[in-house]
Amino acid sequence: MARPFRFGVQVSQAGSAAQWRDKVRRIEDLGYSTLFMPDHFGQELAPMPAIAMAAAHTTTLRIGSLVFDNDYKHPAILAKEAATVDLLSDGRLELGIGAGWMRADYDALGLPYDPPAVRVDRFEEALQVVKGCLSGEEFSFHGEHYRITRYASWPLPKQRPRPPLLIGGGGRRVLTIAAREADIVGVNPNLRAGEINAEAAKDSLREQTDRKIEWVREAAGPRWDDLEIQMRFFVAKITDDRAGFAAAMAPMFGVSPEEALESGAALVGSVGEVVDQLHRRRERWGLSYVVVGDENVDEFAPVVARLAGA
Repeated sequence: MARPFRFGVQVSQAGSAAQWRDKVRRIEDLGYSTLFMPDHFGQELAPMPAIAMAAAHTTTLRIGSLVFDNDYKHPAILAKEAATVDLLSDGRLELGIGAGWMRADYDALGLPYDPPAVRVDRFEEALQVVKGCLSGEEFSFHGEHYRITRYASWPLPKQRPRPPLLIGGGGRRVLTIAAREADIVGVNPNLRAGEINAEAAKDSLREQTDRKIEWVREAAGPRWDDLEIQMRFFVAKITDDRAGFAAAMAPMFGVSPEEALESGAALVGSVGEVVDQLHRRRERWGLSYVVVGDENVDEFAPVVARLAGA
C-alpha cells in the first residue's frame, strides 16, 4: 500500500521573533507537516533553539533538522537536547542526523575535515550512542570515536521508543546505514565534494536516483515497507511553462532539459503537472515525503492542499 503524502519546508532565517512566529504559523496553516532547519554556520538561525521556538508558536506542526552534523556536537549532548525538545513539544520532533559534508563550515571553524570514510565511521558509532541515550536505559558503548560508561540520559522523549530518526545520503554506504537504522530515509545528491556543484546535480538524475532507491531496498530487506522515503527538492517551481523553465535551468548544471525535469532534485510544472509527477515518483521510488524551500511555501500550497494525506 502506498504511504500517504506529506510535505515539509526547510527554513533557515527570520529577522525577528515576530517574523519567525508568523512564518511558522503560516507553514502550519497551509497544511505542511514539518518545519526543518539546516545545520550550518552561514546566515542561518541555530537549529535547535529555532525549532523549539517554532514548536512553541504552533500546535500540530512537526519540527526537525535536515540534518544535524554529527561532527558539530557530541551525540550524547545532541540526544539530550533532542529529547528535551521532543518532550516540550509534546512529541513533534523528527531527528535528522548526518555525517557532515559542507567543507566551508569545517574550514570556518577550524575543524578537521576528515575523509568521508572516517566521518561515516564516526557517524555510525554516533547513531548507536544517540539510540542508547534516547532509550532512557543505562548503557555503555566503547568504540573508536566515542566512549560511554554506564550512562542513562534524561529526560525521556515524549515519543516512544524515540522520535523518528531521519538519515539522508547520496552515497551507497550512508544510504545502506539509513535503510538499516532510520525511520525516514532522505535520498539526496552525493555531496562528497563538500559543496553543491554540477557533479552533485548530475548525481540526482533519474537513473542515479533509481540506483539509490535500489540500494535502500536491498539494504532494508523486510524493513522497506516501514520506511518513509523523503526527498528535498532544491529546484522547485510552479509554472505553466515547464519546458521553458527547464531549458533555462538545465545548462547551469550541464544536463539536458529533459534530464533536469526528471531529476530527483527538481519538481517543476503547473500544479496539475506536479501532482501527476509526485504520483509517478511515489510509484517508482516510494517517495511520499516531499520537502521544498522557504521560498516555495506559497506557490506549492495548492499541491499540498491536493495531496497531503492522500
